[in-house]
Amino acid sequence: MASLSSAPLRDFDRIQSAPDVIDEFPSIITSFLKRHRPSRKAFFRHFAALPFTVASDPGLLGQIHLIYQAAMHATRAAVYYLPHLDSPALRQRKLRILIDDDGLPGGETHHYQLTRAFLNIGAKSLLPDEEFGDLEELCRYLDAETMHFVRLAGELYRRSLGPWCAVEVLSVDWMRALGDAVAVHFPRFIEEPYFAECFSQRVEERHADESLAVTQMVLRARPALLPDTLDDARMMAEALDGVWTHLDRIVRDARRRARNAGTFRDAEKGAILEQ
Repeated sequence: MASLSSAPLRDFDRIQSAPDVIDEFPSIITSFLKRHRPSRKAFFRHFAALPFTVASDPGLLGQIHLIYQAAMHATRAAVYYLPHLDSPALRQRKLRILIDDDGLPGGETHHYQLTRAFLNIGAKSLLPDEEFGDLEELCRYLDAETMHFVRLAGELYRRSLGPWCAVEVLSVDWMRALGDAVAVHFPRFIEEPYFAECFSQRVEERHADESLAVTQMVLRARPALLPDTLDDARMMAEALDGVWTHLDRIVRDARRRARNAGTFRDAEKGAILEQ
């Protein structure tokens, strides 16, 4: 049999009773999620490759902000409902995660920081910050893929710790990919507090390590939770893929509209003349 850390999640119905699965839980999750690494998705390189005249369009930036912020809001809100973390020590560990998102010094939150980062590069706000509340109401403004992710986060985070692990493990990868892609056009974007503070303090790495450690602790006490934990992690990762797919669709549509209008061709001609 292949090692547990390299086995795909669909094979866990054969190996989930093995006594060492829980001991290998962090490596199993990390290995599986490599196949869902956001930075491999086309959205990031396609946005980076846009002419500045297209990439700087306030409407396009506003659409990207709305979709990304909605997905992030869903996970931030859902963390409050994580199950199995009822002991004083585990509640304390959960609280540290919540503070990192919603209790930053000076009344800051990751939500507000992200909005400012996009407004500072000229994004048109399509939905006020305080309208990011009830997940079902938020879905009225979303596409099918992002709606699926938002709803699934609200459902699965309450059911098991697997979706939390999936999102936390993948988060530093997509934050770096997003920051780098937008910084091609707006170099100071990556210096915004939303990115700079997370990277300098290794917030996302700490959250990933904590989610795996806490989940492993819960599974050791309640091993019957393992199958759902693994399956829910898979569903969350697959739903997140859909968010990047839709964002890429938005970028490709903007690129096509610019080509049809001649804007893209003019931008390419100008770039050639500057070389």
